[in-house]
Amino acid sequence: ILDAVFILIFFLLMSAQFVKIYEIGSNVPIISNSEPPKNKKKPLALTLTISKRGFKLASGVPSRTIKSISKTSEGKYDLIALHDYLINIKKKNINEEVIVFEPIVDLTYEDIVKIMDSVRMLKKTDDTLFKKDKDGIDVQLKTLFSKIMFGNLMS
Repeated sequence: ILDAVFILIFFLLMSAQFVKIYEIGSNVPIISNSEPPKNKKKPLALTLTISKRGFKLASGVPSRTIKSISKTSEGKYDLIALHDYLINIKKKNINEEVIVFEPIVDLTYEDIVKIMDSVRMLKKTDDTLFKKDKDGIDVQLKTLFSKIMFGNLMS
Protein backbone atom coordinates (compact mmCIF):
# COMPACT_ATOMS: atom_id res chain seq x y z
CA ILE A 1 0.00 0.00 0.00
CA LEU A 2 2.86 2.36 0.81
CA ASP A 3 4.36 1.89 -2.67
CA ALA A 4 1.00 2.69 -4.27
CA VAL A 5 0.70 5.88 -2.19
CA PHE A 6 4.17 7.09 -3.25
CA ILE A 7 3.41 6.38 -6.91
CA LEU A 8 0.09 8.20 -6.57
CA ILE A 9 1.80 11.23 -5.02
CA PHE A 10 4.37 11.26 -7.83
CA PHE A 11 1.66 11.26 -10.53
CA LEU A 12 -0.35 13.96 -8.73
CA LEU A 13 2.70 16.21 -8.56
CA MET A 14 3.52 15.62 -12.21
CA SER A 15 -0.03 16.46 -13.33
CA ALA A 16 -0.42 19.57 -11.15
CA GLN A 17 -0.31 22.98 -12.77
CA PHE A 18 1.60 25.56 -10.83
CA VAL A 19 0.41 29.16 -10.99
CA LYS A 20 2.92 31.95 -11.45
CA ILE A 21 2.09 35.06 -9.47
CA TYR A 22 3.50 38.37 -10.66
CA GLU A 23 3.89 41.46 -8.54
CA ILE A 24 4.22 45.05 -9.59
CA GLY A 25 5.90 47.02 -6.84
CA SER A 26 4.49 50.33 -5.69
CA ASN A 27 5.64 52.65 -2.94
CA VAL A 28 3.47 54.30 -0.32
CA PRO A 29 3.75 58.06 0.21
CA ILE A 30 5.65 58.96 3.37
CA ILE A 31 3.99 61.38 5.76
CA SER A 32 6.35 63.19 8.10
CA ASN A 33 6.23 66.19 10.43
CA SER A 34 9.89 67.01 9.95
CA GLU A 35 11.21 69.61 7.55
CA PRO A 36 12.25 68.31 4.12
CA PRO A 37 15.98 68.38 3.43
CA LYS A 38 17.28 71.61 1.94
CA ASN A 39 17.88 71.20 -1.76
CA LYS A 40 18.72 73.96 -4.22
CA LYS A 41 16.97 72.17 -7.06
CA LYS A 42 13.18 72.31 -7.01
CA PRO A 43 11.55 68.86 -6.91
CA LEU A 44 9.89 67.62 -10.08
CA ALA A 45 6.96 66.16 -8.08
CA LEU A 46 5.47 64.57 -11.20
CA THR A 47 1.80 63.64 -10.71
CA LEU A 48 -0.40 61.70 -13.13
CA THR A 49 -4.11 62.24 -12.56
CA ILE A 50 -6.28 59.64 -14.28
CA SER A 51 -9.87 60.70 -14.99
CA LYS A 52 -12.73 59.56 -17.20
CA ARG A 53 -11.58 61.95 -19.93
CA GLY A 54 -7.89 60.99 -19.94
CA PHE A 55 -4.65 61.98 -18.23
CA LYS A 56 -3.46 65.17 -16.63
CA LEU A 57 0.24 65.55 -15.83
CA ALA A 58 1.21 68.05 -13.16
CA SER A 59 4.58 69.07 -11.80
CA GLY A 60 6.03 71.13 -8.99
CA VAL A 61 5.01 72.15 -5.50
CA PRO A 62 2.33 73.52 -5.62
CA SER A 63 1.42 71.45 -8.63
CA ARG A 64 0.59 73.00 -11.96
CA THR A 65 -0.73 71.19 -15.00
CA ILE A 66 1.90 70.72 -17.67
CA LYS A 67 0.02 68.44 -20.10
CA SER A 68 -3.47 67.04 -20.64
CA ILE A 69 -3.90 63.92 -22.76
CA SER A 70 -7.41 62.98 -23.89
CA LYS A 71 -8.64 59.48 -24.63
CA THR A 72 -8.40 58.12 -28.16
CA SER A 73 -11.34 58.16 -30.57
CA GLU A 74 -12.05 54.54 -29.54
CA GLY A 75 -12.51 55.66 -25.92
CA LYS A 76 -9.27 54.12 -24.63
CA TYR A 77 -6.49 55.83 -22.72
CA ASP A 78 -3.80 57.20 -25.06
CA LEU A 79 -0.84 55.32 -23.59
CA ILE A 80 1.43 56.07 -26.54
CA ALA A 81 1.05 59.85 -26.17
CA LEU A 82 1.57 59.52 -22.41
CA HIS A 83 4.71 57.42 -22.88
CA ASP A 84 6.18 59.79 -25.48
CA TYR A 85 5.59 62.85 -23.30
CA LEU A 86 7.12 61.12 -20.27
CA ILE A 87 10.24 60.33 -22.31
CA ASN A 88 10.64 64.07 -23.02
CA ILE A 89 10.28 64.81 -19.30
CA LYS A 90 12.80 62.08 -18.45
CA LYS A 91 15.35 63.57 -20.87
CA LYS A 92 15.19 66.87 -18.95
CA ASN A 93 15.12 65.20 -15.50
CA ILE A 94 17.34 62.16 -16.00
CA ASN A 95 17.77 61.35 -12.31
CA GLU A 96 14.07 61.51 -11.44
CA GLU A 97 12.45 58.11 -10.79
CA VAL A 98 9.24 58.94 -8.89
CA ILE A 99 5.77 59.52 -10.29
CA VAL A 100 2.59 59.82 -8.24
CA PHE A 101 -0.63 58.27 -9.56
CA GLU A 102 -3.93 59.87 -8.61
CA PRO A 103 -6.76 57.87 -10.14
CA ILE A 104 -10.02 59.76 -9.60
CA VAL A 105 -12.11 57.22 -11.46
CA ASP A 106 -12.72 53.50 -10.96
CA LEU A 107 -10.25 51.66 -13.16
CA THR A 108 -10.03 48.03 -14.10
CA TYR A 109 -6.98 46.07 -13.05
CA GLU A 110 -5.92 45.73 -16.69
CA ASP A 111 -6.06 49.51 -17.23
CA ILE A 112 -3.94 50.17 -14.13
CA VAL A 113 -1.34 47.63 -15.24
CA LYS A 114 -1.21 49.06 -18.78
CA ILE A 115 -0.78 52.60 -17.45
CA MET A 116 1.91 51.47 -14.99
CA ASP A 117 3.76 49.64 -17.77
CA SER A 118 3.71 52.68 -20.08
CA VAL A 119 5.08 54.82 -17.23
CA ARG A 120 7.73 52.36 -16.00
CA MET A 121 9.21 50.65 -19.04
CA LEU A 122 11.33 51.91 -21.88
CA LYS A 123 10.60 50.27 -25.22
CA LYS A 124 13.32 49.07 -27.55
CA THR A 125 12.21 51.67 -30.10
CA ASP A 126 12.59 54.58 -27.64
CA ASP A 127 15.59 56.88 -27.63
CA THR A 128 18.50 55.57 -25.59
CA LEU A 129 18.86 57.44 -22.31
CA PHE A 130 22.04 57.59 -20.24
CA LYS A 131 22.78 58.87 -16.76
CA LYS A 132 25.99 59.08 -14.81
CA ASP A 133 26.51 56.65 -11.94
CA LYS A 134 28.38 57.44 -8.72
CA ASP A 135 31.74 56.93 -10.49
CA GLY A 136 30.86 59.32 -13.34
CA ILE A 137 30.38 56.55 -15.92
CA ASP A 138 27.45 56.75 -18.34
CA VAL A 139 24.95 53.96 -17.69
CA GLN A 140 22.03 53.18 -19.99
CA LEU A 141 18.63 53.50 -18.35
CA LYS A 142 16.35 50.50 -18.50
CA THR A 143 13.30 52.14 -16.90
CA LEU A 144 11.47 55.42 -17.26
CA PHE A 145 9.85 56.25 -13.90
CA SER A 146 10.30 53.09 -11.85
CA LYS A 147 9.02 54.31 -8.47
CA ILE A 148 5.25 54.60 -8.68
CA MET A 149 3.29 55.92 -5.70
CA PHE A 150 -0.47 56.10 -5.34
CA GLY A 151 -1.34 59.49 -3.91
CA ASN A 152 -5.01 59.12 -3.01
CA LEU A 153 -5.39 55.65 -1.55
CA MET A 154 -7.62 56.84 1.25
CA SER A 155 -10.18 58.67 -0.91
